[in-house]
Amino acid sequence: MATQIDDGPPKVLVVEDEFIIALDLSETVRDLGYRVEGPFACRDHAMIAIDGKLPDLAILDVMTADGEVFPLADALTEAGVPIIFHSGHVTEKDVAERYPEAQAVSKPCPPDQLIAMIERARELVH
Repeated sequence: MATQIDDGPPKVLVVEDEFIIALDLSETVRDLGYRVEGPFACRDHAMIAIDGKLPDLAILDVMTADGEVFPLADALTEAGVPIIFHSGHVTEKDVAERYPEAQAVSKPCPPDQLIAMIERARELVH
């Protein structure tokens, strides 16, 4: 994956297979003035979408329509993209062991908690 320079608002990749939660996450991201890439219900569709154009950060559910999101998370981590895991399937401890730089929260989480996590993730890249 390669990064292209983009002077627009930060782009947030959203991978979530539960429709209502995906819409809610996307709306929260847009309300912050960020662009949404997705939402994607499938990890593989998200991989295709970001090929050549990495997001500034990613919000990922662990269990997607086509399996666990970890191959995508591995690629994003390798590229230095901050990740927020938003899932009912992993604990913060599980995430910290595999992705020490990532944040994790159980879903659904209050919007203010998600906003704080997005702001922390953005600080990592700026």
